[in-house]
Amino acid sequence: MKREKKEQVVASIAEKLEKAQGIYLTEFQGLDVEQMAELRQEFRKAGVEYKVVKNTLIKKALENVAGGDKLASGLYNTTGLAIGYDDPVVPAKVIEKFGKKNESLKFKMAAIDGAVFEADKLSDLAKMLSKTENIGRVAGLVNNVVASVPMVVNAVMRDLVSVIDQVAKQKQ
Repeated sequence: MKREKKEQVVASIAEKLEKAQGIYLTEFQGLDVEQMAELRQEFRKAGVEYKVVKNTLIKKALENVAGGDKLASGLYNTTGLAIGYDDPVVPAKVIEKFGKKNESLKFKMAAIDGAVFEADKLSDLAKMLSKTENIGRVAGLVNNVVASVPMVVNAVMRDLVSVIDQVAKQKQ
């Protein structure tokens, strides 16, 4: 690969990494072409971009990313780069699910908002609620609170009417 092409690849990867909410490094050595195609398809369905790039080029692209210097230690052997733009935990869910079927896929490390997670944290990351699930839970809580407000207001008003009624009876 010529120097100009390498610089273009580094610039492209750096741009993607700056937009990313979650950056995951995987090792895919041992996966055949069919399994790689299946893995890419799973990532695509989940809205995650998966790239295979030389480690040296990824390292240069990581220089301008928060926590990127810490990810450099994960750049060995074959490296696949999973980039989550909308939700930082979705790539972890895909990697864990696919890794159960294909032990050749290994999670190396991840960076989410500058925090770096080592290989032993994959299951913790995969168990986290996705952005959509969190929004759904908050919406449900707000809905429950809003639904209970009229009952509280009605109870307060009923009690107020009762007190006024009692005061009126005592004055008679």
